[in-house]
Amino acid sequence: MVWRSVIINQPAKLRREHFALVVEQEQSARVPFEDIAVIVLNHREITLTHPVLSACADYGIGLYSTGDNHQPNGVFMPFLQHSRATRMQRLQLDLDKPSTKRAWARIVQSKINNQARCMELVRVAGADRLASYARRVRSGDSGNLEAQASAYYFPQVFGRSFHRSQENWTNAALDYGYAVLRGACARALVAHGMLPSIGLFHSSEQNAFNLADDLIEPYRPIVDLHVAQQPARPDDAKLQPVDKVALVGLLNVDVAMPRGQMSVLASIEQAAESLARLYDGGSEQVLELPGLIKLRQHAFEM
Repeated sequence: MVWRSVIINQPAKLRREHFALVVEQEQSARVPFEDIAVIVLNHREITLTHPVLSACADYGIGLYSTGDNHQPNGVFMPFLQHSRATRMQRLQLDLDKPSTKRAWARIVQSKINNQARCMELVRVAGADRLASYARRVRSGDSGNLEAQASAYYFPQVFGRSFHRSQENWTNAALDYGYAVLRGACARALVAHGMLPSIGLFHSSEQNAFNLADDLIEPYRPIVDLHVAQQPARPDDAKLQPVDKVALVGLLNVDVAMPRGQMSVLASIEQAAESLARLYDGGSEQVLELPGLIKLRQHAFEM
């Protein structure tokens, strides 16, 4: 299946025509719903019908809205499609603290290892230091090695003066890419019957996506690698439509998983499925998490 990402940057009307999405613009387009993974609405003058929303729910499509800054600010997801959602949510709430801490440590290790691999791929020194951090992660990341790794990693990859709080093209691109992945994680968790608000580590009462913010961590270096490989831009440069298309397209690049290479989108589905097995009595070893490789678009079999 060739999963498509539909990104709409101009005024448009979206409607349903049988089993397809119709995008009415100067030149209209028709896309089967079963082929769509993500729809991004990136213009104020976009209207859509209720049947389109209903189809997004039926087909498990992630529908993203964007704010005045053109960054994704919301995602529409199916409402508890999983047949045993109540059981899974009880398992989430009942997971014991030691299992929670061990699972979070495994996620942190995977994230730091992917950060180290990113450094190798962009040919900057220090990957061995991050690999050392990953080996030293213990239950619950009691040594806060995730934060230590990030404090070292970002200036190495993006320049010594770089900081995530700065307003520039690099941070705008990182934020956009992370938001797309976060929505994909939330979509997969809901599809497997889990409540995305109940996290392993993240636990803010004001965050509806705590578990998605846990699951996304090993995937963040995919966005980092893409942004680091882009030509340098002035700090005041804005994200262009072509930049956003490329960032959404990261859902279709390959990552290494225990069962073989697959697209990021398929990997997120598999990672969410493995998380469900953790809640259902498995150890942290059941978690299937991605390994960063070169940014190569997944080759779909036809």
